[in-house]
Amino acid sequence: MSKDPILEVADRLFAAIERGDIAALTAMWADDVMVWRQGGGRERDKSRALAVIEWLVDATARRRYEVLDRQVFDGGFVQQHLLHVTTARGAEVALRACLVIKLSEHGLIRRIDEYLDPAELNPLLA
Repeated sequence: MSKDPILEVADRLFAAIERGDIAALTAMWADDVMVWRQGGGRERDKSRALAVIEWLVDATARRRYEVLDRQVFDGGFVQQHLLHVTTARGAEVALRACLVIKLSEHGLIRRIDEYLDPAELNPLLA
């Protein structure tokens, strides 16, 4: 898969999360996708990982990604970003994360490894 289609997947992925479009995310992820998050313990399958995204959407009024760096590799990309959110109570929070995303030969997301400081999630859990 060349660089441009990988960048298109990345743009669509983060735009869907910003919009809270769970249906678009579901369509982008392979049925056997596995998602691992630092501090989250075990890997999550598609339904469990989507439940986490649904929680994020429900816990926030707005979401915006500020891409700090994005590097494409054969079959995927790495992105460092700040996720700026407004909580349901109006608090502004910025979460720094790094994602490693691997794609199938058909351009579906088949693996996500997410690195973040779990303590930064505390304002969303309160």
